[in-house]
Amino acid sequence: MSAHSAERRAAFGAGQRAILPSLPGSAAWGLISGVAMVKSGLAVHWAIMMSLLVYAGSAQLAALPLIAAGAPLWVIVATGFITNLRFVIYSAALRPHFAGEPLKVRAALGFFMTDFTFTLFMRRAQEGSLPERNRDAWFAGVCSNNWLTWQTCAITGIVAASYVPTQWGLEFTGTLALVALVGPSLSARPALVGAVTGAVVALLAHGLPFKLGLFCGAIAGIIAATVADNLATREPPAGAPA
Repeated sequence: MSAHSAERRAAFGAGQRAILPSLPGSAAWGLISGVAMVKSGLAVHWAIMMSLLVYAGSAQLAALPLIAAGAPLWVIVATGFITNLRFVIYSAALRPHFAGEPLKVRAALGFFMTDFTFTLFMRRAQEGSLPERNRDAWFAGVCSNNWLTWQTCAITGIVAASYVPTQWGLEFTGTLALVALVGPSLSARPALVGAVTGAVVALLAHGLPFKLGLFCGAIAGIIAATVADNLATREPPAGAPA
């Protein structure tokens, strides 16, 4: 094995280990999504195919009631599209880190990216603890463990849907895990301003159709964080003459 291959394998393994603390949240999301698909009326084989091909818990949970209600196809597609618009924002944030990678590599990493993997990557970037080389291999390791956990739990939920009560509140458990992962990233004032603004806007716009409230919250949070960051850079350092 060449030194380059050994370095990439090491980076991949480091990424697999880095995602371990957030896997319980991913497992909870996967299980509740699997249960929800079958309880919404999807046949087991269609539910498994949806889990493997769509791989988007929030979009699945948003689209399932529409599928069960027989909503028009364009409404289902629009709901899934708008629910996942946040990944356009995620991709823009990741672009500086992977701009030099081939298109097929960026497309593969984009497909396997989730809220958990993106948040972990950006937190490590903020801390300056990302590997200097083979970041694509590191991120692939993060995504691989997350994907395996998700699919294992989702398919378990699909197969055992009749035995898993939806009242267990597993979706809330996944949300708590994501909050715990995001929390350490809010040490800087711009990040805190963006998070609070995004949360408030998302709550106020919760009643908008097609899950637009989530998208509005994301955009508002980004704008607020950018403004706060610009204002912070203009402020003179403490003790400097006015």
